[in-house]
Parts: sequence; C-alpha cells; structure tokens
Amino acid sequence: MSVMNMPARMLRLLSLLQGRREWTGTELADRLGVTDRTVRRDIERLRELGYPVAGTTGTAGGYRLLSGRDLPPLLLEDDEAVAVAVGLRTAAGVAGIEESAIRALAKLEQVLPDRLRRRIRAVGTAIARIPLGGGPVSDPAALGVLAAACRDREMVRFTHRGVWRKVEPGKLVTAFRQWYLLAFDPSKDDWRTFRIDRIGMPEPTGHRFPARELPAEPAAFVARVLAEAPYRYTATALVQAPADVVEARLMVALPGKVEAVSARTCRVRLRANTIEPLAADLLLIAADYALDAPEEVRKALAAVAGRLGGEAGRSGQR
Repeated sequence: MSVMNMPARMLRLLSLLQGRREWTGTELADRLGVTDRTVRRDIERLRELGYPVAGTTGTAGGYRLLSGRDLPPLLLEDDEAVAVAVGLRTAAGVAGIEESAIRALAKLEQVLPDRLRRRIRAVGTAIARIPLGGGPVSDPAALGVLAAACRDREMVRFTHRGVWRKVEPGKLVTAFRQWYLLAFDPSKDDWRTFRIDRIGMPEPTGHRFPARELPAEPAAFVARVLAEAPYRYTATALVQAPADVVEARLMVALPGKVEAVSARTCRVRLRANTIEPLAADLLLIAADYALDAPEEVRKALAAVAGRLGGEAGRSGQR
C-alpha cells in the first residue's frame, strides 16, 4: 500500500502522529472517532508500511513516530501546507535563515498540488516587506534544536558566556530583531532568558522534564528582563508631551520605559550599551525635555551632536 492509496482514516492518523511527539491510544481514538482496537490495528498497518511507530505501556503509555532517514514523506493538510509556505516566504527575509528558508520552500512547492501552489503564489505576490538592516544572526540549526526541545519537554545543554548551562526550554521569543530562549534553570530555581546568538550549539540531553507552567506572558516576561538588564549608558528625560504620544514615536518601547507624569508630561528612561540609541530616542521624542544624566552620558551625547552637525568633518579640514 502506498501513501497515496492509504485510507483517509490512516492518513489522518499519520498526520496526528507527525504533528505531536506522543499520543495515548485513547486520545487517538477520540480524534479519529474509532475504538482503541481500531487504532492498534491501524498502527500495525503503518508499521508494515515502514513508519517507525513506537509504543509504550503503562498509565503514561502511548504512541510516537520516531525520526529516521527512511521515514516516509511528511503529510500536511491543505491549510497546514499553506501556513508553512507563507511562513517560509516570510522567513526568507530574516537574517540567518534566508537560504535555509528558500531551500525548504523550493522543496515544498515541488510536491504541492497545483491548486495549493497557485494559492501560495497569490499570497506571496500580495506580500511586501521592508528589509531591516544587518545585525547579529541566530543559527537556524540552533533554533530548530531548541524549538523541538520546547515541544518535547527535553532538557538541553549549551555554553553561555563560557559557562555550561543545562535548562528546561519553555518558549522561543522573537523581539527587537533577535531570538531569545525562555527556559527554566534548575540550578537557579528560576526562569532565565538567553539570547540565541550568544549561546553555543544546544545539545539535547535525552532527559524529559514534567510540564512546567510558563510565565503568564512569555513575550512580556522577556521584554521586562531586557528592560531591567544593566546597561552602560543610562539617563532620564522629563518630556513635555503626553506619554502615549511619546511612546508611539519611539522605535523600541520596553515596559516601564515611558511613564506618565501628568496629562501633558511624561518621564522616559533611556538605557543602552552604546550612546547612539540614546541620541536616537531623544531625537524621536520630538519635544522639549529636561535631561537627568551623568557627565559621561552628556559628553557622549555632545559628541554625537557634533557629528550630526558636521563639526567633526569641518574640524578635520582646517
């Protein structure tokens, strides 16, 4: 029996097995609307076709589809295929995974039926994207390992700033053109955030961990961590403009960065490891402000102002 000649129920079963690491027999029977016995029989048929379906016994027993070089073709439903293709088209413009996304998209489009190819190409022609500038790049292979570990609740180990860490991955978060891993660190007994481009290649440990409740809003949690991190340059500006107006003007507004003081004034907390982002924020505020900053910051801002006015260039011509 070939994949194309499989009964619809078996195709649905295979799709379920490919979509999640592990299922119990009861869950599969409920999804398919059949008995546990029918599920067991269909599982045996899949094994005869070469699909490596592993089974476990006991209260936590179930079925899972093993990976391998000889695994038969991946099955996607129409809406899943379109979602994957659109995601790949979007990822083709993301630093670090452009080539991988383009290759994967080419392979996917080769096996799609004409009706889906036409739909995907229509979506692609309707999408326009403004490319961003360069920056640190996250390894697509590392993202893949971490995404699988988040899904499968498998601990990973990697080096971070020269130190080995072993953590329970919870969620991948993309923010401010960077990828971050939100993970629970047993050695710290707390959640930690790691920037993906700063860690060594993660290694799966083979050790599964029990489900742990994530912070209520993983993206907001990461944003708060970034806002509270130590930075080289810090300053505070009391701005003569409403908080919502100022927040809308800033390119990056981390939690707590803009705080309303009155209906017409607000306080902006400026943080960065280089002086240029602080100068950019002050320009984007586009309103009068009183700056509270150390002398080092004031001198660095004055130097930026000189470059903006062309003073450095004129002084070099004298």
